[in-house]
Amino acid sequence: MPSPDRKRKTMRRSGYDTRADARTALARVLECEHAGVYLDDAQTFADYLIGWLDAKARQLKPTTVARYRDYLRNDLLPAFGAIRLERLTHQHVDQFVRTQLAAGRGPVTLRRCIATLSSALNAIRQRSLTHNAARYTAIPLPHRVERPCWTTEEAATFLGYCHLVDDPLTKLFEVLICTGMRKGEALGLQWADVDLEARLLFVRHTLVAVDNSRLVLSTPKTPGSRDWIALSTRAVQALRRRGRRHRAEALTGTASNERGLVFCRPEGQPIRPEHVLRHFYELAEAAGVPLIRVHDLRHLAATIMNRVRSSAGHGVQDPAALHFVDHR
Repeated sequence: MPSPDRKRKTMRRSGYDTRADARTALARVLECEHAGVYLDDAQTFADYLIGWLDAKARQLKPTTVARYRDYLRNDLLPAFGAIRLERLTHQHVDQFVRTQLAAGRGPVTLRRCIATLSSALNAIRQRSLTHNAARYTAIPLPHRVERPCWTTEEAATFLGYCHLVDDPLTKLFEVLICTGMRKGEALGLQWADVDLEARLLFVRHTLVAVDNSRLVLSTPKTPGSRDWIALSTRAVQALRRRGRRHRAEALTGTASNERGLVFCRPEGQPIRPEHVLRHFYELAEAAGVPLIRVHDLRHLAATIMNRVRSSAGHGVQDPAALHFVDHR
């Protein structure tokens, strides 16, 4: 059959138990040739996966590449690496899934792992495979958990406690609640993208941890996330107070914020996202409010905005929402 350099190459197969097995293998080779698919009978799935990730890394975010690499190293290469690429079947993938589920692997993580495998097997576009062995793999859906969301009164209680103890992350949580920004977007926010006079900020970056260690500024999660956000009075005041604190740190010589980050450690270094999460839980417990995720503050922000908008549209003030927005 023709190779990518358009030279004919003889493909040899042996070791079949029956003549019928040999005919099946021959039919497979002829099918690939008819479909214009080139088969390299010496290529293992490990060779293919490593080459795929190397090529894919030039197009993906660092965090995505790191996640893919973990799945390859910990799961896909040990399970399928020794199999010849052309011989990988749906049965191999199905057996892997059943083994992982029986061992107690979480369905969410397993689905992401198989999604990575399926992405790699979309090589039909590159004329390397005729089918995707992972495309129709069945994995049970995880149970949906009803997550709580703070009321405006609970949000006010939380921020009131943060102000009372003068916690250094108070302004960060205040901005998250007022704007609905993602945690990484707020941690990657730079003063150059904030216009307090116009009451606007621009989401240009997100701070992410690569390999759970190195912090980098990356592009926002979705194209739509890269946009302007209007700031409420409370958000503007929180950012002004944060700016005053930042200038005070700079005057004492303790800060060296070369990146111009709005929210950073006293010495100017980025704040690790996992520290924000742990500290948020500690503050919520101390304030006596229900424990929720930092990400749930996006839902809280949307709820507050909708209530204020609805009240304004009907000419009736919503005391709870407006109390929170105007709270100092």
